[in-house]
Amino acid sequence: MEKGQAERLVPLLTELLAEQGQSWADLSAIAVGTGPGNFTGVRISVATARGLALGLGIPAIGVTRLEATAYGLPLPVTVIEDARRGEVYIQRFTTEGAEPARLAPAGTPAPLPCTGTGCEGLAPKMPLVEAMARIAARRAQTPQPRPAPFYLRGADAAPPSDPPPLILDAAAL
Repeated sequence: MEKGQAERLVPLLTELLAEQGQSWADLSAIAVGTGPGNFTGVRISVATARGLALGLGIPAIGVTRLEATAYGLPLPVTVIEDARRGEVYIQRFTTEGAEPARLAPAGTPAPLPCTGTGCEGLAPKMPLVEAMARIAARRAQTPQPRPAPFYLRGADAAPPSDPPPLILDAAAL
């Protein structure tokens, strides 16, 4: 969708729950993808998940696309995802845990085995949404930080260069 994601998200979730014979009251936690991904889409989904979790009194658990892609694969594994603009996201997962994610030029060789964009390696073990749900279900057993968008690159938008408007004090006039 180019527009209207925020307006459509909650009704869509309500429809999905109803199709399964469930309601909001049946949820014990909410999993949300935190990125990397579409800037607006990630912000909408994270804000919606946090708002729903607050209103329902349940935890919202953030899961990155990179960790969901690696979920269930034999370790160690490196995940490579297209970051556009001639770059890729790279994150390595080992039995000791996840190494920090980073941006690298497209075509950067990755340690094998690997999965994702431009990688002649493993396919994800399951659909990303299922992996996110499984990861969140495991994390829901312990206190978690509030989900936040996962960014590796600075914002494209720049603050306006125009000076701020002058605010006049009506009493001084």
